Amino acid sequence: MTGADQDAAAGITPESLEKGRRLFAAECRFITAATTAENLPPSTMPEVAFAGRSNVGKSSLINTLTGRNTLARISQTPGRTRQINFFILNEQMMLVDLPGHGYAEAPKQEIARWTALTDAYFRGRVTLRRLCLLMDSRHGARKIDCELVDRLDTAAVSYQIILTKTDKTKEGDLSQLKERLVEKMRVHPACHPCITATSAREGTGIPELRAMLAGLCETG
Repeated sequence: MTGADQDAAAGITPESLEKGRRLFAAECRFITAATTAENLPPSTMPEVAFAGRSNVGKSSLINTLTGRNTLARISQTPGRTRQINFFILNEQMMLVDLPGHGYAEAPKQEIARWTALTDAYFRGRVTLRRLCLLMDSRHGARKIDCELVDRLDTAAVSYQIILTKTDKTKEGDLSQLKERLVEKMRVHPACHPCITATSAREGTGIPELRAMLAGLCETG
């Protein structure tokens, strides 16, 4: 599927691009951080969550989407996000930053706590429209990503693969990776068929992702 075909399949039009630009140019503010299922905030508006392996570029992507350098904390230390962080975008959408998974150096008890917390979030958020599953374009889907895919399938959470750091990947390698992932994900009904390739550094794919996420405000 070409880039133009992917845009068409995702409903990307000049109008949707403009809606996405306006939405993500609006105010975005931090509201709370949840460390247990009991202190998750109420579900009051459409939510989009971001998940991915530690150091996949999750904070950089959130900051680039919202045009803010310090909204989500960027760290060179993997496993820094140890709670679920909630941000309200233009009083229309909640952006949710989930703990990075796959950080082997974290204590097992801490990893178990993160896993239980995110699973509770997956099961209980009726307003969760889409989970953006970030994968490093240099590595593709690793075992830890596939384990999260299984958890999302079990929880019946709609998710979409977002490739990050594409400025560090050759175009041919990126195309082959997308083809492999599309084929791999055919057996996962909760996975959205369109894969978005992004670079927080160069801005690649950011307008299209904004447009897709803005469209989720109007669904459900």
